[in-house]
Amino acid sequence: MLQTRYLCRTATLFSGLSLAVVAMFAQPAATEADRTSCAGLPNYTALKNALVSATETEMSGLNNQMWGTIVDRDGNVCAVAFTGVNRGAQWLGSRVISAQKANTANDFSLDASSNSNGSGQANGLALSTANLYSAVQPGGSLYGLQASNPVDVHVAYSSPSAAYGTANDPMVGRKIGGVNVFGGGLGLYGTGKLLVGGVGVSGDTSCADHMIAWRVRHALGLDHLQGVGGVANDPAHPDNIIYDIKPNPNGGTGISAGGFGHPTCINTGDQTQLPPVQP
Repeated sequence: MLQTRYLCRTATLFSGLSLAVVAMFAQPAATEADRTSCAGLPNYTALKNALVSATETEMSGLNNQMWGTIVDRDGNVCAVAFTGVNRGAQWLGSRVISAQKANTANDFSLDASSNSNGSGQANGLALSTANLYSAVQPGGSLYGLQASNPVDVHVAYSSPSAAYGTANDPMVGRKIGGVNVFGGGLGLYGTGKLLVGGVGVSGDTSCADHMIAWRVRHALGLDHLQGVGGVANDPAHPDNIIYDIKPNPNGGTGISAGGFGHPTCINTGDQTQLPPVQP
């Protein structure tokens, strides 16, 4: 009898633990009312429209369909969208990559507003994901950065898959994490040069991703970073992609003259023709 009671209590304990574990990882997607941290940022419809327009305008790269993600200043996903007829019309892996890019640009940029709380950068610092490519290569000043903030896989791959890229994408309202170190991620700057989040775009060559992300940010009106510091040394395009990598005579990765260069791609567009940022 005692053995039977022990086994019943043990089974009950493990059953309770199993339910707790399931509940911990099976959190429902946030509702619109829960997304208070995204207040003031573009919603799903605004992102979708800007992404479609930018993809149609930018003719460099492979002319693929695209994914786009917006995160807020705390890294919470606010919106996820795609441009194709359904979620399979774009590279499926690019959904999470676009979120990584948005998170990275938000995490490693600084604003130039009075709200920057004494960051030490009087003019702020805008870093696109494209600016990180050379710095994270072996021997680079930021080598290993790409492994520093891993993606939360439970957020990235939550069900239902049918909701991916819709207003109810299960990433929305949750922190994705992740660091991506090639073109396609940009900080979002509101009026007063205030950093309010990040946008990430993925689905084509990394060069085209950057160009499309730039056009998306411009269409959303969140490119108020004229005069913000950046490694591109161009006040009108402070976080623009930089093509200054030369072949390494010793083989391996090419050498970036400024340390923040990005490789060219198939059908690379002219980054100097992108719209200038706003005051």
